[in-house]
Amino acid sequence: MTVHVNIARAKATLSELVARAEAGEEVVLTRNGKPVATIKPHDDRPRKRRAGAWAHLGKLDDPYLFLRPDREMEELMDAPIFPPE
Repeated sequence: MTVHVNIARAKATLSELVARAEAGEEVVLTRNGKPVATIKPHDDRPRKRRAGAWAHLGKLDDPYLFLRPDREMEELMDAPIFPPE
């Protein structure tokens, strides 16, 4: 169930609104009749990761792309990022 409350009333009854959110209700705060914020129960469940979420970007051509030194950064620092061993 969703409850709409204007901000002035929400200031006066914040504890009650939080208790309602804890009970599972969603509270929508309004200003001039337009929704501006929502108080809803916190979800403690970990979000599930989806396999292939980045698949639409295609395969990475060079898997070592991010492991190589960056020439521009080395020039800015006037020193190698990975010093020779």
